[in-house]
Amino acid sequence: MEQLLQVGVISSTHGVRGEVKVFPTTDDVKRFKKLKKVILDTGREHLPLEVENVKFFKQFAIVKFKGIDNINDIEKYKGKSLLVDRENAVKLRKDEYFIADMIGLQVYTEDGEAFGVLKDVLETGANDVYIIDTPKHGEVLIPAIKQCVLDVDIEGQKMMIHLMEGLV
Repeated sequence: MEQLLQVGVISSTHGVRGEVKVFPTTDDVKRFKKLKKVILDTGREHLPLEVENVKFFKQFAIVKFKGIDNINDIEKYKGKSLLVDRENAVKLRKDEYFIADMIGLQVYTEDGEAFGVLKDVLETGANDVYIIDTPKHGEVLIPAIKQCVLDVDIEGQKMMIHLMEGLV
């Protein structure tokens, strides 16, 4: 399981006082209000940052970090990820999973036959869609609904599905 989870990506600077526009990669942009600390993935190292202030503009969070008071200090981090450790991640409800933990799950049909590997998750308005890479059918899209997804075992790295008619 991933220990660091992405909550956003710095898309650009905002003003000249060190604020940044963050594109959220979390379900709820308002979760930034509760964030106290994040980890900036520079590509070479992980820098711990303390959140000083958060406001919102359209779909973005405008974030100010303590100790970064100038546009020049933050501009070089455009496009970089903001991460949280698992302890600071949002609490999941029953049958909810972090996408990072799901990628790579071995997928089996309900009769125990190996089907493929979960490659990605598409987040749509109604429900998520799982992209499963299969040797027999290529890429197969499975809706993340109870009728199709019978069991998800993150610890065991397995998912069991029911193939409804017309999916393959």
